[in-house]
Amino acid sequence: MSGLYLAQRVRELARTQPDSLALVDGDQRYTAAEFDALTTSLASGLSRVAAPGDHVGAAVEVGIAGGALFVACAKAGMVFTPVNWRLPATEIAAIAVDAEMTVFVADPQFADAAAAVADALPQVTVLDTGDELDVFIASGSDADPGLGDDPQTPILQLYTSGTTGLPKGVLITNHNLHNDADTLTVYRWQEDSVALGAMPMFHIAGTGWFCSCVSAGIPLVLLRRFDAQAAAELIETWRVSHIFLVPSTIQLLLDHLESADQERDLSSLRLLAYGSAPITPTLLTRAMTRLRCDFLQRYGMTETAGSVTALRAEDHHPNGAGSALLRSVGTPLPGVELAIGDISTGEFLGPGQTGEILTRSRTNARSYWKRPEATAALYTAEGYLRTGDAGHIDENGYLFVTDRIKDMIISGGENIYPVEIESVLAEHPSVAEVAVVGVPHEVWGEEVVAVVRAAPTGPQIDIDELIDHVAARLGSFKKPRRVFVVDELPRGATGKLLKRSLRQQFSRPPEVVSVSGAGTGAVRR
Repeated sequence: MSGLYLAQRVRELARTQPDSLALVDGDQRYTAAEFDALTTSLASGLSRVAAPGDHVGAAVEVGIAGGALFVACAKAGMVFTPVNWRLPATEIAAIAVDAEMTVFVADPQFADAAAAVADALPQVTVLDTGDELDVFIASGSDADPGLGDDPQTPILQLYTSGTTGLPKGVLITNHNLHNDADTLTVYRWQEDSVALGAMPMFHIAGTGWFCSCVSAGIPLVLLRRFDAQAAAELIETWRVSHIFLVPSTIQLLLDHLESADQERDLSSLRLLAYGSAPITPTLLTRAMTRLRCDFLQRYGMTETAGSVTALRAEDHHPNGAGSALLRSVGTPLPGVELAIGDISTGEFLGPGQTGEILTRSRTNARSYWKRPEATAALYTAEGYLRTGDAGHIDENGYLFVTDRIKDMIISGGENIYPVEIESVLAEHPSVAEVAVVGVPHEVWGEEVVAVVRAAPTGPQIDIDELIDHVAARLGSFKKPRRVFVVDELPRGATGKLLKRSLRQQFSRPPEVVSVSGAGTGAVRR
C-alpha cells in the first residue's frame, strides 16, 4: 500500500478495504470506497474545465472539500494549489494570477477572495464549497481519468512567504510526497489507529500529514480550525491515537485541559507529532507530563516537501542526561542526507561545527514555479538544498538548529518575513526607519516585534495605528504584537543593521512601557 502515490493509494484502499472508514468531517463520514468515488467524480468534472498540468486553487478550511480536491487533482494530473485564506483578498488574487489558476474553489466565508480571483482571472472557473461544488461533483462521472502514477508529475504547489514581492510557488511532485514503508514506521501506526487532522492544507504540514494518513490507510478526523476544546472533544469521541500539532496549539490544548471544568479522557493518544515552529524544552516537558503519550518531532520546510529529520519517541527524555536531546530536531529520515556547509565558502564542516544546514533527498522540491534564478540559488553544485537555517550535527548524527540565517519569523506555525512588514511600516509618514524581528514567545514560538525611529517632521507615532496599518495590508497574523520607538537603530561599523542586538534587547522586559490598545507597548530609550 505505502509503495503507491496518492491517487493510487486511494484507488487501492477502495479495492482492498472498501468499507473501512477514511475521513470524518463533522457529521459527514466517508468510507474508502465512498471517498474514491467522490474524488473520481470531482476529477472527471475538473477534466471538463481544465487540463493536466493546470493549477486548481483553493481557499478552504480543513475539511472534506480540501482533501477531495487534493486527491481529485492527483487523479486528473492537475496541481492542487491551496492558498492561505488569512491573506488579504488582493494577495490571494495575485497568487492566483502567478499560478495561472484555471479553477478556484473557496469556502463561502472566503467569498471576497473568490471575487478578487474572478476579477483578476476572468476565464477562471470559480466554485464555492456549498451547493455549487455539490452540483459540480454530481455532474461528474465514474470515469477515473487514471492519472497520478508518474513520479515526476507535479501534484502540489504551495506558496512560501516572499522576502520581496510576491511569494514563491514551490512545485512538489508525486515522488516528493511518496510515503514508503520505512518513512511510515516513524509514526508507529497500529491496526486501530485514528488520526486527527488539524493543520491547514496550505501548509506542507497539513498536506503532508494528510498524505501520511492516507498512505497508512488510517481514518482521519478533520478539524476545520484549531480550537482546543473541539480538539479535546474529537480526541475523546473518536479515540484518536495520532495527532500533528504546532507548538502554539500544543500550548492551547494544555491550557484548555488545565482550565476546563470537565475532565477529558485523552488516554487513546499514543503519539503526538509536532514541528513547523520552534518549541521550548519547558513546553515539551509539560506536554509529555500531561499527555503521557509518545512524542515525535519533525524538521523540514516546504521546499523539502515536509520533514527531513525526526526526533523519535525513544529520544524524548524529560529528565536526566538524555534531556539534552530535546533541543535537537533528530536524525535524518530514511534516504535523507544532511550536511553542514560553511556559510561563507560552502565547504562541508565536521561534527559540532555550526554552518548552514544542507539536505539532499528525493523529497527536495523540483523547483520554484517559473523562478529559474531562485531555483538555481536554492541548490548547491552537489545537489544539496540550502535551508537557510544554521545549525550543527553532533557526533551521534543528531541535528541541532541553532539560528536562522534568514530573518524569517515563525509565529504559531506561520512563516513571516520581516522585510514585508518593514516595507509597509516604512510607508507610514510617522516612521523614518524600521526593523522587524522575531523574539521568543511562550505560546506562539515567536512574536513579531517592530522597532521604529520616528520621522522628525512627521505626525506623532500612534502604536495602534501602525499595527492596523500593517494588518490592513498584509493580514492580521503578520502585524507586530509590540512596537518600540527608539532614537537610533543599532548598526555596525559598515552601517549594517544589527538585528541580533534588537532581538536580545527586546526579548527582555522593557525598562519603560506605556500600554496602548490591546497590550501593545512603546518604549523610548
